[in-house]
Amino acid sequence: MTDSQLSGKKIAFLVATEGIEQVELTEPWKAVQDAGGEPVLLSTAPGKVQAFNHLDAADTFDVDVVVDDASPSEYAALVLPGGVANPDALRTSLSAVKFVGQFAASTRPVAAICHAPWTLVEADAVKGRRMTSWPSLRTDLRNAGAEWVDEEVVVDRSGPGPLVTSRKPDDLPAFTRALLGELS
Repeated sequence: MTDSQLSGKKIAFLVATEGIEQVELTEPWKAVQDAGGEPVLLSTAPGKVQAFNHLDAADTFDVDVVVDDASPSEYAALVLPGGVANPDALRTSLSAVKFVGQFAASTRPVAAICHAPWTLVEADAVKGRRMTSWPSLRTDLRNAGAEWVDEEVVVDRSGPGPLVTSRKPDDLPAFTRALLGELS
């Protein structure tokens, strides 16, 4: 993708205040920037968010917009990074769940990696969708009505908008290619 194909497109990256798997935030973020898009960091509170490299604290990142003040219509796509604690905290935030649900009901792409589909489950956005995740979410996704598969990346176009899912950090190259492909 050339550095202008996403020109003028804002991409929402929604995270909790801590527990974000850093590489699952930074790699898609860089891919969006390299394609000319504008990544925007949304969170449940203003200030900074704490990322992790698995269980070890890593870098902090500045929040651009609090999800309470965000409108899904402002963004061309939604990216949900993983990390165990991040989506677990997001699914307890009514405003984050509402934002995700509204976005998933639109025709725009949603991309979720690793544990991030937990937030989609809470937003009732997985029923009838074919998807993947970190293996421990398999039962949760099936119980919520999804068809769970163990694949590097899954792009499901059966809903209102495309849903891109991947299992883990090793899948990031395929995940970012699929996300950018849905935006082109």
